[in-house]
This record gives sequence, structure tokens and C-alpha cells, in this order.
Amino acid sequence: MSQQSKIVLVTGGSRGLGKNMAINIARKGLDVVLTYNSKKERALETIAEIEQIGQKAIALELNTADVKSFDSFFELLKKELSAKFGTQKINYLVNNAGIGINTPFAETTEEDFDILFNIHFKGVYFFTQKALSILEDGGGIINISTGLARFSRPGYSAYASMKGAIEVLTRYQAKELGVRGIRSNSVAPGAIATDFGGGIVRDNEDVNKITAGTIPLGRVGLPEDIGGVVAFLCTDDARWVNAQRIEVSGGQNI
Repeated sequence: MSQQSKIVLVTGGSRGLGKNMAINIARKGLDVVLTYNSKKERALETIAEIEQIGQKAIALELNTADVKSFDSFFELLKKELSAKFGTQKINYLVNNAGIGINTPFAETTEEDFDILFNIHFKGVYFFTQKALSILEDGGGIINISTGLARFSRPGYSAYASMKGAIEVLTRYQAKELGVRGIRSNSVAPGAIATDFGGGIVRDNEDVNKITAGTIPLGRVGLPEDIGGVVAFLCTDDARWVNAQRIEVSGGQNI
């Protein structure tokens, strides 16, 4: 009888960084549950790629800003876990889902602030809290932060503030959940060529060039620069890595 693969839940796992994380996690021999907000077809494409690797995967719709929906999400998740994997538990949680709003501090509206707060901090806080009932002892939490919590670029004061809060939360999770053998770490990407923030780093040649000039390795990051680091944290090789902020930015703005 084959051994049950460990299972990783990746929020926002249908595209961009989340997709690359999910693919790299599958390459490590883990099964994947990914969530998507609206683009179901892209989530299904990611599932197909994971299945080609030889691992199992499912996709569920989730709005991480809607805290009141979390109870029903986890009830559905347990049913889907039972049907697909023969268990109601997961081993790792990757809090990746997010959006970018680039607005100067003086022009940031309360609405923009609340959107970022609900997705990037409040949603992560209470989603992880709900996930504790299905997270196996000895597992792990990976919270996606940003290089912008260390260095500053105009227009990201609200977004980066939420990620700074996530880094503090990560340390508290590590402190309080250690009794269950659960590790918590944050991964902080630098500038990455994805559709994040409207794809400005990927699609604007001037922005891409200027940003590359702030990175000692001479280029902006790619999704594949991040996914493998997150996948590593979902393995026993990272069993002694806890309460850490791991920046993956190529040394941006040192």
C-alpha cells in the first residue's frame, strides 16, 4: 500500500506566484489544494499540470477577504479532502492570495485601505485560525510577505504595511503553535515579473529596467525564483526553519 502524500493548501494558487508554488510543491511529491477567486479555468489548467507531474490536486473557489465565508469553505474542503485524498487533514498552508494597489500615501482612500487590510491581513489572520482544526501537528504555515516590508517604493504604503503586520503575525504563530510542532515562516519576494499590480514590472520596459538596476543580480525576479523556496518550506528538509523572514529578491535595494 502506497504511503499517503502530504497535502498543501495554497491560496491564490491558480496563476502567477501561486501557480509556480503549487507546481514546485507537486514536484516535491506533495498533493495540492489550491484556491482561486474568479478564474476557474486557470485553476483547472494548474490542476492538469500537477496531475501530469503525478500528484493529486483540487481547486476550490475562495474570496479571502470574506471572513464570513470561511466556515462554509472549510466544511466543503473537508468533504473534498475526504473524496479526493481519503483524509480531512492538510499538512501545510501557504497564504499567498493577494492583490496590489499602487497609490501614494496622500491619495490612499479608506476603501483601498480596507480592501488591502481584508485580503492581506484580516483574511489571512482568521483563515489561518480556522485552518488550525485541519492542520496536522508537525506541519507548517508559509505566509507570503514582500520585499517592500524592508525597503520602500512610493505608492505601496498600505500594501507594505499589511505585509509588515503579516511578518509580525508569523513570529507569533511560530511562538504559539510550536507546542503542536507547527512551524511558521514568511517568504518575501522582491519585484517579480507577473500580472501583480497590473503587470507593471513585467510589461513596462522602463520600470523593468529601472527595477533591475536596483538588484545586484541584474534582473527582476521570475515566478520560478520563488516557488522552489516555498516548496522547500513544505518539506522535512526545512524542519528546523521556524519564525523566519526569508527574502527572495536577488538582494534588491541592499
